[in-house]
Amino acid sequence: MEFERYTISLLMLRPDAPAFTEQEEAELQDAHMSHLAQLHQAGQLLAAGPVLGAPDRELRGFSILNVEPDRARELKEEDPAVRAGKYRIEVYPWLLPAGLIAFSAVRLPRSVAEAQAD
Repeated sequence: MEFERYTISLLMLRPDAPAFTEQEEAELQDAHMSHLAQLHQAGQLLAAGPVLGAPDRELRGFSILNVEPDRARELKEEDPAVRAGKYRIEVYPWLLPAGLIAFSAVRLPRSVAEAQAD
């Protein structure tokens, strides 16, 4: 059996995250989404999205990348929200039987406003 290798990245809320104003939070979220869209457009990020649940949970987001774990960590640590100290990153190699899943070329939104647009 053939296998495909991916990297899973988890976006974790830091317990020591600085406090941000509502305006700063909004700007940081848009910068975060733009970063993800850039990685997707470059072909390094296959899928990404928030993990929904209680707002006090540490796990906030989940990504699948088609780069090795060390490179995934480098790319994800360039995220403005990670650089601002709001989140930390965990990365894990992920092995799947070849062809089990497929990813489409649907474009990721670059901002909250774009995600909410009809």
